[in-house]
Amino acid sequence: MSAIPREGDLAREAEVVWLENTEDLDYVRQALDKVTTRRGKPRYERDGRLVGYTNLAPSAPRLPDSGLFARRTFYLLPHDRPNRPDDPDGPYTVGSPLEAVDPRTIGVGKTGAKTARSQATAEIQAASS
Repeated sequence: MSAIPREGDLAREAEVVWLENTEDLDYVRQALDKVTTRRGKPRYERDGRLVGYTNLAPSAPRLPDSGLFARRTFYLLPHDRPNRPDDPDGPYTVGSPLEAVDPRTIGVGKTGAKTARSQATAEIQAASS
């Protein structure tokens, strides 16, 4: 399972764990994945890199359909803008993927949001020039 999380999906989160500093990342992609454990670094099977994940509370139940746990992962694909800061013609020069949010807006039980920074709007581009 890999889906865009909704607030109701996140009720059993206990913490957000970042594997790297997110200060310089305009956005991260987020997904709700089915995994075998409530805590710890989940197995990552996408291209790119895992940037962070959530841990669940000890009381978090397994999903009834699979017996797995639904946890968020935060990641970047190789072609994402934060991986290619010197490529003005790359994808997402302006805008960001559907599942991308500003990492500064992510919290326990909070999905995060798109911001001017994550969208690389004209105002942000002008300020960085």
